[in-house]
Amino acid sequence: MVYEFSRTPMHEIIETLKADGQTDIAFTVLKPDLGSGHYAGEEIKINRETYFHHSLKSWCALAELLGYRMLLPQPATHPLVTIRYQRLQPVSSFHTDAVEEITEKYGSLSIFARINKLEEPSFAWHYHHALEAVNIHTRRQILNLGINKGYEFLGIRRHTGETLFGDMELTGVDHSRSAIAQARENLPYPNVSLYCHDINALAALQLPRQDLILSISTLQSPGIDTKPLIMSLVQEQLSPTGAILFGFPNARWIDGELIHGAKAPNYPYPEMSLLIKDIYWIKKYLQQHKFRVTITGREYLFLTATKIGTRG
Repeated sequence: MVYEFSRTPMHEIIETLKADGQTDIAFTVLKPDLGSGHYAGEEIKINRETYFHHSLKSWCALAELLGYRMLLPQPATHPLVTIRYQRLQPVSSFHTDAVEEITEKYGSLSIFARINKLEEPSFAWHYHHALEAVNIHTRRQILNLGINKGYEFLGIRRHTGETLFGDMELTGVDHSRSAIAQARENLPYPNVSLYCHDINALAALQLPRQDLILSISTLQSPGIDTKPLIMSLVQEQLSPTGAILFGFPNARWIDGELIHGAKAPNYPYPEMSLLIKDIYWIKKYLQQHKFRVTITGREYLFLTATKIGTRG
């Protein structure tokens, strides 16, 4: 069945598709390109017929909210186009992936190992700007907590260029043996040191004070007591003029798709109270220690902090 939604308000479309629930859904709408510059739901007259405009972005957003991926639209009778949705399969999400050894939940054999965040525009764009916010070109000692396969360091290398990257001393820590092994393959550089080690026991590594401490998707992990760790990092691991770049996932990965909104336990929908609580506490703590703090991003929220009164 192909629905016809060219003159249907959005609330009716949502209720119809929610009730359908099929693996594949198709419906015809006004070609989005014909309404460029119009707002969602605005009427457009074509050959004396009235249609409701919705952009291609609107149809992509609706697919995500309903738990579908949007496939390539297909031609239909002018001025319509056929929008096609395919249901996402949650069984292929690493979030529910069962493992025998907890430290290998994000290891090289996990579903997570297939993910390269740098290839997602919503991550790469905001990560690039977060690196700028911490003045990455002035940093020499850089520590990455929860480095996994090392993609964040590769992002720094692309951002700064080969020469400047070569002048840095970069250290990565992760509790997954297989992830560290993969990071060593991805980062075969003499200025990169990698440790399979518990982040809660950083003092045992006897690392020098760092110019930048970086951590993406790690601080809210089970087994990490966030507040004591943050205080320890600021007081014992960071240099007096050092900076911080933390990334918090506000998304899930399902069936190959990055879906906005972190799923909280005991809720059937994204719920951000814990995420906001943690970010707010970190922001407030860093501000009390004379840091200038910014929070940016969407699917990933990036908290950057630099010392007030310093440029490096």
